[in-house]
Amino acid sequence: MAGSSPSTGGGGGEATTVPSTSTIVAEMATGSHVLTVDGYSGTKGLAVGEHFKSGTFVAGGHSWYIKYFPNGATDETSEWVSVFVKYSDAAKKKGAAATVKARCKLTLLLDGRDGRAPLPPLTKSSELRTFSSGKGGSDQWGHKKFVRRKELEDPSKRLLRHDRFSVRCDVTVAVGIRTDDVTAKLPAPPPSDLHRHLGKLLASGDGTDVTLQVGDETFAAHRCVLAARSPVFMAELLGPMKEEDTESHVVAIRDMDARAFKAMLHFIYTDSLPNVDDGGEAAAMVQHLLAAADRYDIERLKLICEDKLSGGVDATTAATTLALAEQHGCCRLKEACLRFMASPANLKAAMASDGFEYLARSCPSLLKELAANLAV
Repeated sequence: MAGSSPSTGGGGGEATTVPSTSTIVAEMATGSHVLTVDGYSGTKGLAVGEHFKSGTFVAGGHSWYIKYFPNGATDETSEWVSVFVKYSDAAKKKGAAATVKARCKLTLLLDGRDGRAPLPPLTKSSELRTFSSGKGGSDQWGHKKFVRRKELEDPSKRLLRHDRFSVRCDVTVAVGIRTDDVTAKLPAPPPSDLHRHLGKLLASGDGTDVTLQVGDETFAAHRCVLAARSPVFMAELLGPMKEEDTESHVVAIRDMDARAFKAMLHFIYTDSLPNVDDGGEAAAMVQHLLAAADRYDIERLKLICEDKLSGGVDATTAATTLALAEQHGCCRLKEACLRFMASPANLKAAMASDGFEYLARSCPSLLKELAANLAV
């Protein structure tokens, strides 16, 4: 045959061709910021119409910040908390007008950590609108009646926790519109599933060549995987420090919680944390896991644990978490604990916890830092 010919319809009709295609894409860029009001009752001394500002954040290449009015933005809304998002590009300071199209969402973050189901979030949203820094334009959007103060302060509503609450602002900016020619474009390759295959390898136990003894529990693993993920395991299992007993292939892991080690092993193979049960034991589990990550020099796991603990500091965990941060060199976690206990009410509640005595005994220098924070 001389070669294949285009397919035709029945009866000798014209050849069938694949139509070209294109897509009009409205590009959007997003940015988010969480403003936490820690010590809400202390902010109520501001007059009606006066506000506090959040730090500046970027969305779509433009600068924004949140304005918090504890006693309302106007006399008519003095019984409410008002919240606005402000467009604040640097071009405004130079006298040049700047314009951007964006939609915004303000959310009062609610906390259900007391064991009851979390409440649905309180959210206010806008349509796509124009923000302008020029004369006569509108450079902010928000709600004068974001949440009524009486409702915010009602204990039964559970909107305040330890005299603090947080507002999240999400800004979606219209970047531009483009036309893409998608003719004959191949589908994108699937995302990496290496973690899934390694997870199956760990679960199956196939090819394991080392057994790790943690207390009364044993875990079968692969030396090369452990060594690749941890420089400490590299030295202990493949380097000069490796165990001399090559027949039993059993390595004893002392002074470590077995559940935390199992979670660390899961992370080593899958680069993700297993599901940790909610409740009071979750924080303790992450604390043990952070200590294990530091011991085996698994930096990414250590940072993940530090981040989780920083977001959940409360009166019951602040003291033990602060001691943990000091012992394992977690600067951000230490700052989060000190910031929480800078409030006299929070410090008093933390001192009543079981962990404060341990903090005072193991890290007495931190008591001076706490006292210095209160004096500021």
